[in-house]
Amino acid sequence: MWLFVAFLAIPLIEIALFIQVGGLIGLWPTLALVLLTAVIGTWLMRREGARALEDLRRSLNELRDPTGDIAHGALILLAGALLLTPGFFTDTMGILLLIRPVRLWLMAQAGRRVTVTRFTVGGAPMNGGQPYRPRPHSAQHGPQPTVIDADFEEIDSETDTGRDTGRDSPRGRSGWTRG
Repeated sequence: MWLFVAFLAIPLIEIALFIQVGGLIGLWPTLALVLLTAVIGTWLMRREGARALEDLRRSLNELRDPTGDIAHGALILLAGALLLTPGFFTDTMGILLLIRPVRLWLMAQAGRRVTVTRFTVGGAPMNGGQPYRPRPHSAQHGPQPTVIDADFEEIDSETDTGRDTGRDSPRGRSGWTRG
């Protein structure tokens, strides 16, 4: 129902705004204003999109929860779609979505109503199927610990005659082997 109301109301709002603004400042200044908002919106979208992409890369590299950065990217994408739609109302909504504090406020409002019940990585459920709420990364939690998962095999130099121990190497031993 809400989607139907939006599809009906938004074009009516745009038409009314075009008539009002065009009546106040004239046709050509109105068209110039629409083009100006498109140019400013495109510049803002490129800047904020690059920033969101860099934040997402940093989150993934630091193994932090990327959901906030993904939400920023999704809202920036929505802002771009609104800016592509000609009109004053949609341009205003699009430019507002490109302002980081506005996105943070919207995400906080949505976060109050959203509960993640399952979170999977690589097909394996995380957190035992319990409701998951991402922890905000802050200074009080400190840096995340580095975890290195590796396998090793002990090699006894007396019984392992088939492997090169570095003794015949012109530079001698590498320092990484025993014997």
